[in-house]
Amino acid sequence: MTRFVTLEVTDGVGTIRLDRPKMNALDIAMQDQLREVADEAAARTDVRAVVIYGGERVFAAGADIKEMQAMSYTDMVARGGALQDAFTAVARIPKPVVAAITGYALGGGCELALCADIRIAGDNAKLGQPEILLGLIPGAGGTQRLPRLVGPSKAKDLIFTGRMVDAEEALRIGLVDQVVPAEEVYQAALAWAGKLAAGPAWALRAAKESIDRGLESDLDTGLAIEKAHFAGLFATEDRTTGMRSFVEEGPGKAKFA
Repeated sequence: MTRFVTLEVTDGVGTIRLDRPKMNALDIAMQDQLREVADEAAARTDVRAVVIYGGERVFAAGADIKEMQAMSYTDMVARGGALQDAFTAVARIPKPVVAAITGYALGGGCELALCADIRIAGDNAKLGQPEILLGLIPGAGGTQRLPRLVGPSKAKDLIFTGRMVDAEEALRIGLVDQVVPAEEVYQAALAWAGKLAAGPAWALRAAKESIDRGLESDLDTGLAIEKAHFAGLFATEDRTTGMRSFVEEGPGKAKFA
């Protein structure tokens, strides 16, 4: 089978690379490979942070519409769970994840970017959820993750109209976190991921799960999740290393294994 999604690891950073010419259209094969690679990145101990990258020209222009056009209602009932599971596998990677966005990130491409913890966009980026223009709605998490990120009103504007936003507007509404020249996107993402790859892996994992699970819960449940993770970190070498370094050397000098 042709590989459209791969994982490359260097210095603790795993790059999930999308490579299906010309536009990284997310067909069924690519969705399944995305889930496999996300699970691999989650399990590998040599991967401490992750970059999702579609290449210099495009992040991912959406689903494979020709493939979807041939699908019936029952086909999509059978497939819809696997589609969402592939994206959820990315969102649940228990390590810091950054999306490095160049060019188009539309439909499923935008939904994939929403699964990251941070989004760094090139100044040539175009993002949006144009499914409404096909008589559809986002089906890989867009109706849920987008309003949680930018708020319900802005999410409804994008989803109801199907319009694209450029990098400047995406930054203004909180859809992306940083905009850099297009040729610097991948290096900027690597720098962010590399800094965190050297951090306390168990504490970062606990922080990510506390935030993500807390956002899905009421405040009391979120506080209970935080309390459990906070106490649990006292059983880790991360906590021992960090506190010892603080006492002996001062803040910010700990070197985590």
